Amino acid sequence: MREWENNIRKVTPYTPGEQPKQPDVIKLNTNENPYPPSPKVLDELRRMSTDTMRKYPDPTARELVSAIAEEYRLRTEQVFVGVGSDDVLAMCFLTFFNSQKPILFPDITYSFYDVWAELFRIPYERPALNEKFEIVKEDYYKENGGVVFPNPNAPTGVQMPLADIEDILRHNQDVIVIVDEAYIDFGATSALGLLEKYENLLIVQTFSKSRSMAGMRIGYAFGSEELIRHLNDVKYSFNSYTMNETAIRLGTAAVCDSEYLEETRRRIMATRERAKQELAKLGFSFTDSQANFLFVTHESCPARELFEVLKEAGIYVRYFDKPRIDNYLRITIGTDEEMDALYRFLRDYLPV
Repeated sequence: MREWENNIRKVTPYTPGEQPKQPDVIKLNTNENPYPPSPKVLDELRRMSTDTMRKYPDPTARELVSAIAEEYRLRTEQVFVGVGSDDVLAMCFLTFFNSQKPILFPDITYSFYDVWAELFRIPYERPALNEKFEIVKEDYYKENGGVVFPNPNAPTGVQMPLADIEDILRHNQDVIVIVDEAYIDFGATSALGLLEKYENLLIVQTFSKSRSMAGMRIGYAFGSEELIRHLNDVKYSFNSYTMNETAIRLGTAAVCDSEYLEETRRRIMATRERAKQELAKLGFSFTDSQANFLFVTHESCPARELFEVLKEAGIYVRYFDKPRIDNYLRITIGTDEEMDALYRFLRDYLPV
């Protein structure tokens, strides 16, 4: 080995879902929203001038922060924004997980968590989900350097009851507890109501799912004024201009259209519940997902085989070649028409 290679930080990177380039595919593999953003987003885009690109953006993203704070009835000092929830979560790991004790997150969960832990040299442990893919709250009572988990969990879609989240908070008041609510708008209950009670709670959400803006990369966090101040200190030490002006303005427009958010999320939830019925008829079983995807396994056809034949047919779903979940597929909820195409293919392919 060449000597300089000893100083390279080496990690196994996160592998995102495939982004196919060919047209006319049915893309149900990356949990994107099948509907366009609010019409107010397009209206704002039309109003933008070339100064948007010529000038530096507001480093505080005050316009967007204020809109989010107003929408969720918080103070602006309780809101942090970043380039997608991945950026926000990475900043949280870097800011709050600095003890020698291991942080805790589930063994089956968002697979970026262990990547960040490895990158930032944070020790970690992964308590196992139970046989129903539920987080066991008692596993998070032990001494640790911090706690992070999604609710609903990914890729399982299982919601943790709010009472269990509060129980974890009660047992971990000496560390930061992060609840990753990327999928909260599809039927689960947010931990937002616990913010005033627990100053060590941080909640992370995103525009990528329910607000149909994955391409804009907008994420945000709620927390106590002290936690948000520390996050901003790290952000400004890393990059003062993390959010571009286009994202700030279009994100603000999206936040100001609550009616459109409600309309699209209800459509997705209705399609999801119908998908549960249709897939059950075809021999699938699944968790009771409260997200914009289903986590399914078939009674006789292996998940890898289904993943491959669906891809050949131009229908993309997500397969995870990992222990305990290597016979499951994660299927994003698309439009009714896209889901009907999925059901037709499965009816023809699966044995009667």
